[in-house]
Order: sequence, then structure tokens, then C-alpha cells
Amino acid sequence: MKLKNSLLSKYLLIILLAMIVLPVSFPLISLLFYLPAQNFDIEGIPNQYQSGTDLEKMWHSEAEKLAGATDDQINNRLLELKAKYKKADLFWVDESGTTRLKLPETMNLPDQWSPGQTIDFMKKSYDADPFTIVTFIGSNQNEGFMVFQVKRAEMKSTGQTIQEKYDYVMVIGMLLILALFVFVSWVFFYKIRKRLLRLQEAMARPANNGIPGKIEIDKLDEIGRLEEAFNDMVTQLETSRLREQEEEELRKQLIANLSHDLRTPLTTIRGHAYRLKNESLSETGLESVKLIDQKIGYVGELIENLLSYTLLSAGKYPFKPEHTDIVRFARTSVAAWYPVFERAKFEIVAEFPEQAITWYVDPQWLQRILDNLFQNVLRHAAAGKYIKIAMNERESSLIITDHGPGVDAGSEGKGAGVGLSIVALMAREMKLDWKLDSSETGTIITLKPKE
Repeated sequence: MKLKNSLLSKYLLIILLAMIVLPVSFPLISLLFYLPAQNFDIEGIPNQYQSGTDLEKMWHSEAEKLAGATDDQINNRLLELKAKYKKADLFWVDESGTTRLKLPETMNLPDQWSPGQTIDFMKKSYDADPFTIVTFIGSNQNEGFMVFQVKRAEMKSTGQTIQEKYDYVMVIGMLLILALFVFVSWVFFYKIRKRLLRLQEAMARPANNGIPGKIEIDKLDEIGRLEEAFNDMVTQLETSRLREQEEEELRKQLIANLSHDLRTPLTTIRGHAYRLKNESLSETGLESVKLIDQKIGYVGELIENLLSYTLLSAGKYPFKPEHTDIVRFARTSVAAWYPVFERAKFEIVAEFPEQAITWYVDPQWLQRILDNLFQNVLRHAAAGKYIKIAMNERESSLIITDHGPGVDAGSEGKGAGVGLSIVALMAREMKLDWKLDSSETGTIITLKPKE
């Protein structure tokens, strides 16, 4: 079964057949082409002119039978022979040298033959074209002679004619057989190429879920086994995708549940921390309560970011874009964060143009992006004590710059970067380009609409 379904065995069979057929083709063409036509004319009738010996025997026999015949009897017999041998020219001359009958009448012959003319005619006719037979009527020379002439071309069979005129027919036959072998090889490889292209197309044009569709297997040869392996891979990908989707749904549900369940105890802890502030505590105790309140706020922000990230990934975060004056919006956002940065002793620089710059965004999403970016500067770039918020009017871009140690440097409270992931997701949905350039001397974040 392996040999039967092997492309290699099939092509070796083609080569083997070619090696067998090519040497046999030469005698085969001879048998099929030349021999059937060797003794027949074009109409398939036996060629009665082919044998000169037979014609001589026939003509001499007819002359002997006409011994003592009258002129009319001789004429009638020649007419009968002309009807039988239509391609031959016949005539006879009587004992006085007079031409009596010419078949056909258009033959260019002397009306009266002299001995010299007769001898000259016989001399020129010997081994010449047309083939000529001269015989005396009867058994002696006293009754005249009769002549039978036929063109030597008419004495050749169709096969001989073709063989003489078309000596290259064997070469043509061999080339035709070779062309047949090339054609069969081309068909063989064309089908292989077609199947490979179908497999390539299936791999290059995945379905909506990003996984290629299965292909139909026609044959169980090497390509068929490759197609079978491809279908198995597709099945495994589909199974893996389903498992991944199930795990993703479970993860999102877990994060959502944890976010919801952690809010209540965090609120309770924060309430008790607030009550402790109003109690008589030492300075160390007050510092601890303050630190507890800060960490609770940080955990609350993480929970909110996780919940927002989950909703964004699932496409369930409310999205209501509108035309927004980004200059006015940024001023308002900076004004809201100004006391926070001022309390942290930041140098705050704000540069905005006078004219409005409009973006088509969701204001709540954009506020969440700015809040996350400002919170990121406050938490991770506090060592630089610098923040600059500016609008580039020519490029319609919003630029936030700090002098922190950069995103690659470690900082207190550095997490998994969920806040920046939310920025990336929201910017993509609102068709905004955002770029982060960071080094040990600071970070520049640029936000602008896609072109």
C-alpha cells in the first residue's frame, strides 16, 4: 500500500515505461506504418503495377494469345486491358510499321515506324521512366508488336513513397513519443503543484478566528499525509483556542469577582484606619495609620485597574466618543492634579496653545488615560520632581515629560504595568497613537490621533 500511494513510485513507473516504450517504438512504428501500405495503393487496393516481372509476364502472355488475331480483335483486347490498367499507356504497331491504336490518343508517337525508329525507341525505353514492355504479337515478328508503359512512380506502394519522401517520419514518431513522456511528466508535476498551492492557500488564508480551515484529502500519498498532518494541526489549534478562550473567560470572571469581593473589606479597613487617626496615638502610630491608608489606596487603584482591564479586554467597557477640545480638557485635568503634584513638591510646567484642538474621543476614557499617566509619574518618577504637560499644535499631540529614572529602573510600588496596559487598550480603541520614550534621565509620553 505504501508503494501504491507513493508519488516516488508513480514517477519511477513513468520513467520505467519511457525506458521500455522508446526502444520498442522504432520497430513498432515500422510495423504499424510501413508494412500495411507496402503492397497497397492509397485506396487500399493491391498495387497491380508494383511488380515489373508480373507485368512483363502478363504482357507477353497477352501478346501470345493474340497470335493470328484480326486488327479489331487486337484493338478490343487493348481496350479491355486499358480499362484494367488505367494508369498505363498502351499501343500497338502492325507488321507494316503503322501505328494502329494509341491509348490514350494523345500519345506522341510516329504514325509510321521505320526500323531505325523502332530500334531507337527500344534503346531509350530500356531501364528508363516510364517502365516499358515491348513484345511481338504472336510467336514471330510478322504480326507487329505491342507496347505497355507505366510511370515508375505508379509502381511504388504508398509505404515506399512515404518512405522515400518522408525519411524523417521515424524521427517524428520518436519525438512524438518523447513529447508524450514529457506531457505525462508535466501533468504529474502539475497535479502535485496544484495540491501544494491549495495547501499553501489554506495556510495563508486563515478563517475569522485566525486558524486555517481544514482541507479535503483526495489521496493518501506523501502530500496526502502532509494534508492529514495539516488537518491534525488545525484540530489541535482549534482545541487549544477553545481551551484558551475558556481559561480567558475564567480569568476575567475571577478578576471581576475578586475585584468586587475585595472592595468591601478594603472599605472597612479604610474606615477603621480613619477612626484610628482620631484616637490618641503616638507619632509612630500615626505614621503607621497614614501608611496603611496609602497602601489601601494603592490596592484600591490596582483593583480598579484590573477590573477596567478585564472589561476592556471583553469589550464591555462603555465607549461613547465625541468631538472634544483636547486643549481645554488637558487644562482641566492638569488643574485637578496640580495640588497633588504640588504637595509632592514637583516642578509643574504646562504649555498649551490659545486655539482649540479637537480630538474624536470618549472623554471618560481620555480622563482615565491621563489619570493613569499622571499617577504613573507621581509614583515612579517622584525622584525627578518634574512634570511637563504640553500640546504640540502642529502635530496635534499631547506630550507628558518627567525627569524620573525611567521605566526600566526599579521604584517603590512598581507593579505589573496594568495601568499602562489600560492606556494602550483605550488608545487603540479611540484610534490614538501613543509612544513611550524612556531613559535613565526621564520619560516622554506622546499621545496623538492616528493619521
